[in-house]
Amino acid sequence: MLESVRKSRLSWYKQSRLIEHFVAGTTARTASKLCGVNPKTGAHYFHRLRQIIAQQTETESAAMFGEEVEVDESYFGRPGAGKRGRGAAGKIPVFGLLKRGGKVYAKVIPDASSETLYPIIVRKVAPDSIVYSDSWRGYNVLDASTFKHLRINHSKQFAQARNHINGIENFWNQAKRHMRKFNGVPKAHFELYLRECEWRFNHSDPSAQIVQLRQWVRRNLG
Repeated sequence: MLESVRKSRLSWYKQSRLIEHFVAGTTARTASKLCGVNPKTGAHYFHRLRQIIAQQTETESAAMFGEEVEVDESYFGRPGAGKRGRGAAGKIPVFGLLKRGGKVYAKVIPDASSETLYPIIVRKVAPDSIVYSDSWRGYNVLDASTFKHLRINHSKQFAQARNHINGIENFWNQAKRHMRKFNGVPKAHFELYLRECEWRFNHSDPSAQIVQLRQWVRRNLG
């Protein structure tokens, strides 16, 4: 459950500048120096921004996807931590769905088994949609479902006309690139960072992100 978000004692000018640095992807430590804010205050403010993003996008995350949907899993953690690929020890497994031409949804999962993935797909994807996946056995259950299931075998090729999962893989790349800036994300707060990455991907215009975040902050922290 998300912590309650309390009002901020920072002036609106400093809050506004911190929001701009947050959107730009500046680390809290650097943003604090540039804005003349105590580093602990800056870090706490960035944490609050991630809380607000998670709260405000909760309804958006509940929406179903339809038509053409890409699904995939990925593993997050420090570079070099654990082995690569599925079942990577010490890393956090995340499942993602992307509606072609639309938004992405990501969720931390305990494992990549059919028993874990299928209920999420059924909840998030409208019946009769086309679902694209790689050849992981966890997706075998989709072959006997209400979805039209198309696979791409990455050991042979990465795309075959419209049969690919390039969209969701692009999200993974963006999310990991963003999280690498922080030299490791605490597991306790990983969900908030994931929601932030999802929000950044779904609302990709930085100017619009600033406007939206300022509106949310005025309601919650102003």
